[in-house]
Amino acid sequence: MSTLISIDARTGQAHGAPLPASTPSDIDASVCAASAASPLWARSDGAARGTLLRALAEALEADREPLVACADRETALGPVRLNGELDRTCFQLRRFAELAEQGLPYAQTDDPAVPGAPPVGHPAMLRQQLPLGPVAMFAASNFPFAFSVLGGDTASALAAGCPVVVKAHPGHPELSQRVFAQTQSVLARQGLPAGLIGMVQGADVAVGVALIRHPLIAAGAFTGSTRGGLALWAEANARPRPIPFYGELGAINPVVALPQALATRGAELATTLAGSITLGCGQFCTNPGTVVLIDGPESDAFVQQLVQALTPIAPHAMLTAGMRRAFEHGVVELVAAGAQPLLPSAAQNAAPGPQLLQVGGAQFVANPHLREEVFGPASLLVRCADLTEVCAVLQAIGGSLTTTLWGVDEDSEANRTLVRAATAIAGRVLFAGVPTGVAVSAGQHHGGPWPASTAPGTTSVGDAALARFLRPVCLQDAPGWLVAREGLPC
Repeated sequence: MSTLISIDARTGQAHGAPLPASTPSDIDASVCAASAASPLWARSDGAARGTLLRALAEALEADREPLVACADRETALGPVRLNGELDRTCFQLRRFAELAEQGLPYAQTDDPAVPGAPPVGHPAMLRQQLPLGPVAMFAASNFPFAFSVLGGDTASALAAGCPVVVKAHPGHPELSQRVFAQTQSVLARQGLPAGLIGMVQGADVAVGVALIRHPLIAAGAFTGSTRGGLALWAEANARPRPIPFYGELGAINPVVALPQALATRGAELATTLAGSITLGCGQFCTNPGTVVLIDGPESDAFVQQLVQALTPIAPHAMLTAGMRRAFEHGVVELVAAGAQPLLPSAAQNAAPGPQLLQVGGAQFVANPHLREEVFGPASLLVRCADLTEVCAVLQAIGGSLTTTLWGVDEDSEANRTLVRAATAIAGRVLFAGVPTGVAVSAGQHHGGPWPASTAPGTTSVGDAALARFLRPVCLQDAPGWLVAREGLPC
């Protein structure tokens, strides 16, 4: 039997005893247990769902200190970041508890009967929502709390009335085990089936493939690399009965910095952008991997300011040795594609140095290798001749989680053109600040056109994430007793 081992992200040394990887029979047992729990949980009301989600948040907070210490050892993200992430995770759980209690999963559209012949006349129709069933949730490496065992996908699926089987990330196996043990204790105290929240683990891709292929899994939710997400998406669609697969994948998140913004706030924006590029060692899906400039003295000055801001920054170690190798390979590939490095080579320490490279707009549009995501503290400057070339650069990117526009404060045809180009490719368009940091709120959309997402009409963050795990059904001429249930499934 293959095993997992917890690795100290700073030293690269193994920590603790090996953990067994899930076997095919383990995966089958977890999914079958989730399926057995599914009818009960689908019929649960908002109060029951809210009680569970709030108890899970309380369990995380009660175990905060050892959880953060464990997460820090396995990720090197630091206690300040991890405490903040744990707070966000608890906020998400309570947010979805509140939405369940308010009745969002049970919302109905009442379309009373209209007498007469079609097309004007029609029977009474009641449109409501049903939980999909067991969800395969694939945890992310870079958010060991917020996108892991009890992260936003798990919280939103539970609020929607769906059991969850988590595929734990091998980058933080000890933390995943500890959080999963907490969930089982909470379920037991509330008299709920243990299978309502299951977990499988393993570094081999076969574990994830077996999970998404299982015939009782009704949907998949994934946050991670484009390559991994694309493979699982293909598996979800190759099943005898394909299922929805909500993949939040890679993005290069362009920041368009116009001369008028740089002329007045160039130094400030350079400092802000440098912090965003290196935040968390650049290991964010919203990392600003591309900065688009229009040639001119303002942009020339900004590039120098950004170089100066980045040079002294020393990011911490990356999450895993594999990610470090992938980051370095990605930078090499950018150089091979014609990008010019602007920062001195960093010493080969435990942590990588920031990377800033530069290409021309036409070169960027012509070479797809320059549009590959480099996951880590790196950004590619794209120098354009004019607004037309900026729009061509955005169009070449094709899909991104975010696009940031600095300097479109006034209404003009040029600025409208830029906004059209930005909204065409991104799920979220920022007009101030930087893309790192994704608020959990009613208006949030964390997704985008391919390759940012496999389902651009959905979000993995915010209130609307719950809708991914509900299926609409129309009840035509429903009897009174069924109408009286007010959207609660039978």
